Amino acid sequence: MKLAFVILAFLGISVTATAQRIAHVYPKHGTVVTTIHKPRVVVHQRIRYHYASGIWYKTRGSNFIVCAAPRGIVINTLPRGHKVMYVKGRKLYAYKGVRYQRTERGYKVVYV
Repeated sequence: MKLAFVILAFLGISVTATAQRIAHVYPKHGTVVTTIHKPRVVVHQRIRYHYASGIWYKTRGSNFIVCAAPRGIVINTLPRGHKVMYVKGRKLYAYKGVRYQRTERGYKVVYV
């Protein structure tokens, strides 16, 4: 009986610890949203992108469509919660699967 209780307690703790982990995953490309909280407009190669909370959007009518982060686009500040990582000796910053590299103008989206 004691052994069963210990096993159940251990499983309960491990399930609770696992449930508290939050995965920060980039939303599926093509997802349609009607509003964005405090978006910034960034023009890159004559295309207007809306950027909010680390997610990139294009407009379609009055809606916003989640899109891939455009390679080479530069932002002034990184989103909260970004992580520092090193790839092939380069210091990069990652957020929701998008990687940024520090430049003199800000942070540029790169693909590695």
